[in-house]
Amino acid sequence: MKPSMLGSSLLLVLCSLSSAALAQEEESTFPLSGTFAVTNDYVFRGISQTNEGVAFQAGLTYTSPIGLYVGTWASNVDFGTGDPDWEVDGFIGYNVDFNEKLNFDIAVNRYNYPGAGSSNYNELITKTTLLDTYTLTLAYTNDIYGMDEDSFYYAFDANWSLPKDFSFGLHAGRTTFASSLAASYEDYNDYGVTVGKTFGPLGLTVGYYDTSSSAEYGFGKQNSDSRVAATATVSWP
Repeated sequence: MKPSMLGSSLLLVLCSLSSAALAQEEESTFPLSGTFAVTNDYVFRGISQTNEGVAFQAGLTYTSPIGLYVGTWASNVDFGTGDPDWEVDGFIGYNVDFNEKLNFDIAVNRYNYPGAGSSNYNELITKTTLLDTYTLTLAYTNDIYGMDEDSFYYAFDANWSLPKDFSFGLHAGRTTFASSLAASYEDYNDYGVTVGKTFGPLGLTVGYYDTSSSAEYGFGKQNSDSRVAATATVSWP
């Protein structure tokens, strides 16, 4: 499935889901939401995207009353000498509550790297959440890092709300690459443990992240080794 087909397939799914959602009662929520975050290390699927440096991140999302949403998100990155210096993503998706216990989200995310456009790629991402606590993520791209090759991502997350606005989370994920990329990348696992605390619109999170040793082959020891990342996020409304 080529990137254009990923988008076309998602649109067909969104149209069918949104048709059913039209019969649901519309929610009177503000359609725009945003975030601004500062972190000492931008960690994505266990790998540092900033060479263990500080990142400033911002996002904006418009959500329609029937669950369709579109938005953008940006962060500085550092993969070594030269471009890119930024990641600017765009996404479109649909989120629906099947009942009080089960939520489903499907989206296409476009990873854009200004100055290094050959690395841009699309990814189809689905998330199924049970009891607002347990989330299963399945993601697929047929053009990982702009190399016209397949990659899958599987993850399980558990996040518990604790007294005094604290939270605790566990994460386990696995990234797989097409066999034709064996000379450059090996399949690897990533893990995480997080503790969070909210103060109104401000959220503070400290996480410990690690990967299996096979991640070093494609991303180097420094960026795939165990690390602690602290993040402060302001959300609105």
